[in-house]
Amino acid sequence: MKPRKEHDFLGEREIPSGAYYGIQTLRAVENFNISCCSLAQWPEMIIALAQVKKAAAMANMELGVVPAKVAQAICAACDEIIAGKYHDQFPVDCIQGGAGTSTNMNANEVIANRALEILGHEKGLYEHCHPNNHVNCCQSTNDVYPTAFRLALYNDLTALTGDMAHLQEGFANKGEEFADVLKMGRTQLQDAVPMTLGQEFSAYATTLGEDICRVREARDLVLEINLGATAIGTGINAPEGYARLATEALREQTGLPFVTSPNLVEATWDTGAYVQVSGVLKRVAVKLSKICNDLRLLSSGPRAGLNEINLPKMQPGSSIMPGKVNPVIPEVVNQVAYDIIGKDVTVSLAAEGGQLELNVMEPVIVNCLFQGIDMLRRACRTLRDRCVDGITANRDDCRRMVENSIGIITALNPLIGYEKSAAVAREALETGASVYELILKHKLLSKEKMDEVLSPENMVRPRYIGS
Repeated sequence: MKPRKEHDFLGEREIPSGAYYGIQTLRAVENFNISCCSLAQWPEMIIALAQVKKAAAMANMELGVVPAKVAQAICAACDEIIAGKYHDQFPVDCIQGGAGTSTNMNANEVIANRALEILGHEKGLYEHCHPNNHVNCCQSTNDVYPTAFRLALYNDLTALTGDMAHLQEGFANKGEEFADVLKMGRTQLQDAVPMTLGQEFSAYATTLGEDICRVREARDLVLEINLGATAIGTGINAPEGYARLATEALREQTGLPFVTSPNLVEATWDTGAYVQVSGVLKRVAVKLSKICNDLRLLSSGPRAGLNEINLPKMQPGSSIMPGKVNPVIPEVVNQVAYDIIGKDVTVSLAAEGGQLELNVMEPVIVNCLFQGIDMLRRACRTLRDRCVDGITANRDDCRRMVENSIGIITALNPLIGYEKSAAVAREALETGASVYELILKHKLLSKEKMDEVLSPENMVRPRYIGS
């Protein structure tokens, strides 16, 4: 079939006959060959755009500003997109100038052309259903784009908490499995006092649980939307009651408790919720990276490191050193964390870079948060499934380091006193003998009492053991 011709106020262009997008999408594809990441790679955003457009069409039909037959066709086209159809018709680069106008028009054109087919017309016959006059009626990019982003972001953050909980469960399981493995705790990379390996892994589970709560708190901030604000928050070109009806329709579609911002002018330029979300993602990334650093340290060796735990052997670790196996899963999660930390800087600068009544930098915020959440979700799943679940403890090595450590003298201090403890510690450092051996040698405590003091059950809770 021959290409169809479409025009805008800049001129006329040919559009591939099978394309549902139109001339404004074509111009955007030509202008923004930037990230090689098109909207089609973020289906949650496409679905959210269709849900917002459907909500708008339902409000416009009720208010009588769009003919019922046309509005119903728009809703039907939106339903198909929500169901996963025509996502390949969204080729616009996620990084774009124009504050998201190209993304909004991509949605308007695809929905209009599909609605035309539903109405029995050919694509491009916009007198029957127009991308701007009908699909975008009572709307602006400046309220549609952020509303759709917030809807997609809410769903993405919900999915993230599920993946974080999956990882949390993995650490909690290891906490139970290693509850009886006595080891040395360390501060500043120096021996501190005994603990159990189970306590160490349980702490990882606890910190992830705290971060799940923080993600949920940040997620709830995006439920305040500016749908109905149109261009700058004054509601120009939208009839009285539109904002309320469109928001109600969106709530009914999604089941989410969206609320209209009390000040639509402020809501149209404010990106504070995104800064908060990005900061929480950075928090999760930083803490997850710290955990991965610990796993790499605890598994270091196997002969010349701590060697307290074994990570699953995933792949050969060197092209020149036979037998070497690297902690590749924690390493890749570290790198995800670094990327998310960098994205937080980008989001901060983009949020600060908005002027007056609109923040035109929102597309890069969208891209950073979608990419960051997606990578963090994959990292959580990968870390548990390909690393944490397969971790084993080197129980004998852990116990030997406890008995050989100067640090256990702290646990014995209430029984033999500070002076004797200091003397034993000095002798251990000078001779290389273990504290355990010296305590028995000088008959300061019996072997039975030593084993009682160093039993895992006496290491896992506050307990005064003085005589």
